[in-house]
Amino acid sequence: MVRPPNCLMRAIIVGAGSAGRELAARLYAERFDVVLIDSNEDALNVVQGEMDVQTVVGHGASPSVLRQAGVTGADLLVAVTDNDEVNILACACGRAAGVRHRVARVSRMDFREGSDLLRLEDLGVDLAVNSKAECAIELAYLLQLPGAEEVVDLLQGRVLAMGFKVSADSPLLRRTVRECLPPELAGAVRFIACRRGEEVQIPYGESTFMVGDDLYAVGPRAALLDLLNVVYPDRPHLRKVVIAGGGTLGLAAARQLEASDLDVALIESDEETANACSAAVNRALVLHGDAMTMEMMDSAGVDERTAFVATTGSDENNIIMCLLAQKAGASFTIGSVSKPGYVPIINSLSLLDRAVSPHLSMMNAILHFMRGRSVRAATLFQTLPGELLELELGAEHPWVGRSVRSLSLPKGTILATMQREGDVIVPTGDTRLAAGDRVAVFALPGAARKLGAVFNR
Repeated sequence: MVRPPNCLMRAIIVGAGSAGRELAARLYAERFDVVLIDSNEDALNVVQGEMDVQTVVGHGASPSVLRQAGVTGADLLVAVTDNDEVNILACACGRAAGVRHRVARVSRMDFREGSDLLRLEDLGVDLAVNSKAECAIELAYLLQLPGAEEVVDLLQGRVLAMGFKVSADSPLLRRTVRECLPPELAGAVRFIACRRGEEVQIPYGESTFMVGDDLYAVGPRAALLDLLNVVYPDRPHLRKVVIAGGGTLGLAAARQLEASDLDVALIESDEETANACSAAVNRALVLHGDAMTMEMMDSAGVDERTAFVATTGSDENNIIMCLLAQKAGASFTIGSVSKPGYVPIINSLSLLDRAVSPHLSMMNAILHFMRGRSVRAATLFQTLPGELLELELGAEHPWVGRSVRSLSLPKGTILATMQREGDVIVPTGDTRLAAGDRVAVFALPGAARKLGAVFNR
């Protein structure tokens, strides 16, 4: 196969389901030469109708099919079918063919944890990623900052980035950034983006805000919670989380939240699964019943200080359950959706307080991996165009020894935060960067590519 002009790298994606299609679209937008493999020709035809990518019909772990897809010249292989064994075997073939980076979607916990009998890295898997495990982490962050519309982590969890909507009672209205924050918060958090309708801008000291603006800020969790208390006085104050669905995502979210100060209840309709969940949690309450009824809402104690999270395998049921929970008094509702395209639709209709997509959570993990040795993470918001890029400065990096003001960052980028020897710092224009610093830069679409040369040194 001949690589199209202006393509940066060749990526082979095995699996044309929701995750594969979304990843293909993302890599295609970044000028990757994308080849998509699936045994379902109809699924591939749908993809070709949406974007100009190459497709190959066949078994994703077949050496002959992978050769037809050009595996020997590929830079990245990502196998995201629903079959763990196929994904792992595809990576093994990729390693034998010399593919530099290999990612497998792996659902089975015993596969991912590894043992003396099975080590995925020995089979050619550089990164084993699970969409629901990644989404459970996102849910836990979101529920510990109630009022935020979206939360993602940076700097290995030392810092969080959140999005929230400016309400009619917010002190942010018609005031500049400099005026609205007390000094202790101004030194601990940074606004990185403001979305007003379809327009996205990076706010600066003299920027002002309006009702309905979506603002995004970066800082340690405690500082962001203080920020919400100041700028969102009518935000939900939670004491309990009720999770509907005891599958992989629901159980993982319950276990994540057990470490918080929130009470946790898990509702599961299948008795055997409910018993298994009860044995797997420490302090969460597991209820056997149907979350699609008001009776179960009452039994779970849903009220105005409750967040309700629907994590079943049905997008439609998750939406209906959240609507029932709202009727029962829940002040915050989150629904998991398998189709990433549902996320902006649900958010724009305000059916729920938040929709999350395991596929988008998994894509964050994959982008984190594929950015290379210098860039430690690439994080996507589900509701904001652009990326948060993390970079560790080596001794020879051209930014070392320079002040932030002198970096001449491309338009549409902002240095959000940094970590130096374990301390989190909100950099100013006078801050001088040093070897070993880890910096996080937010970049609007298009600006991320302009940073490519600097971030790959």
